Amino acid sequence: MSTFERYLTVWVALCIVAGIALGHVMPGFFHAIGAAEVAKVNLPVAVLIWLMVIPMLLKIDFASLRQVGRHWRGIGVTLFINWAVKPFSMAALAWLFIGYLFRPYLPADQIDSYIAGLIILAAAPCTAMVFVWSNLTKGEPHFTLSQVALNDAIMVVAFAPIVGLLLGLSAITVPWGTLVLSVVLYIVIPVLIAQAVRHSLLASGGQPALDRLLAKLGPVSLVALLATLVLLFGFQGEQILAQPAVIALLAVPILIQVYLNSGLAYVLNRVAGEQHCVAGPSALIGASNFFELAVAAAISLFGFNSGAALATVVGVLIEVPVMLSVVWIVNRSQGWYERGATRRGAALKPVSREI
Repeated sequence: MSTFERYLTVWVALCIVAGIALGHVMPGFFHAIGAAEVAKVNLPVAVLIWLMVIPMLLKIDFASLRQVGRHWRGIGVTLFINWAVKPFSMAALAWLFIGYLFRPYLPADQIDSYIAGLIILAAAPCTAMVFVWSNLTKGEPHFTLSQVALNDAIMVVAFAPIVGLLLGLSAITVPWGTLVLSVVLYIVIPVLIAQAVRHSLLASGGQPALDRLLAKLGPVSLVALLATLVLLFGFQGEQILAQPAVIALLAVPILIQVYLNSGLAYVLNRVAGEQHCVAGPSALIGASNFFELAVAAAISLFGFNSGAALATVVGVLIEVPVMLSVVWIVNRSQGWYERGATRRGAALKPVSREI
């Protein structure tokens, strides 16, 4: 993990301050940015989202799907958590905390929007930072790669239906046209572009050529994320200053769902007898969110000024420190985990960390 990535939460916090300050000083500029839309898609944000997402998708080798069967227990557990538990548990937590317990302390006209943002945040598993978390837990790299590739393939067809279902259950009007357009713009097209570039580079220059491009694009991706946050908080600044506790309240269901889903994935892998080097990344993939997609979808569906957009940004704010705490728990509990393996030998062979 680079120094920039390690302190991502610090940069996010600075962008919050910068965005709020700039939104107060230059409201005309931010309104002009917000008005640059075509078919409800904000063009400046669309460009920034592509700059965020495409470098991450370049790392994904869909050919690795051939290796899915090697760790079928871990794959099964992670798929169960990602697609059958996490979106629904987040929806339940959002309804409980935002829709009921915290309702008196939140702006009444944004309650449904906050719930929608939390649902969107949890509806897609992370595709990029999990490689960092997997490495920090000495995770089996081939499992991580094949799991992420499989999740990306599922996300193309499952993201919109799951979001639509849960928003419908929340009695929130689902703008299906915009939702489908978001999937095409922020999942399908970036995947196609990234895979075309990847195959071209590997054919012409091999893995070194791809690594050189990824090294160049890595900072671009993070800068694009931070620029998007400045824009978001430029629009959200007045609301945040009026309700500073909103961010803390929105963080509560996010924190609970991260620890709930990572813990469930970790324990299920232990019960299934999977190796610790698979259970670690499985827990982290099961708990993390594709916040780049969530931010883009929330803006497209509900707009810059929405509570939904703010809720997804809170996910960005707490992602790094929370996931690092999960890494610490996974590493510290390795002895306990291996003593309880039920279907594997006690002596677990070390695995190569090269992908």
